[in-house]
Amino acid sequence: MGKLSTHVLDTMHGRPAQGVQVELYRIDGASRTCLKTVETNADGRCDAPLLGADDIKSGTYELVFHAGDYFASQGVKVPEPRFVDQVVIRFGIANPAENYHVPLVVTPWTYATYRGS
Repeated sequence: MGKLSTHVLDTMHGRPAQGVQVELYRIDGASRTCLKTVETNADGRCDAPLLGADDIKSGTYELVFHAGDYFASQGVKVPEPRFVDQVVIRFGIANPAENYHVPLVVTPWTYATYRGS
């Protein structure tokens, strides 16, 4: 059975991003429902899958990473408003039997993601 997971890498400092708030939403048309709010651990990961085998369903989801708050907590001085603040990644789960890993690689000025395994 599949699962959804994530992790955050702080490439400005070259380390996992501990303490990033991550929100998971399910999107149904115009409806947006928050399923979970978590914080990354010392390895930049969540302690458990965001969606496990019993919860994962096909559909559209969003992850919201509070990257700006994380960098502020690290003492990074950036102009206001922040260039990268909340990173929103909207993605689809087509086959809930597969693993979906959606990592974020981030600095205060850029970010990237990909589908991992």
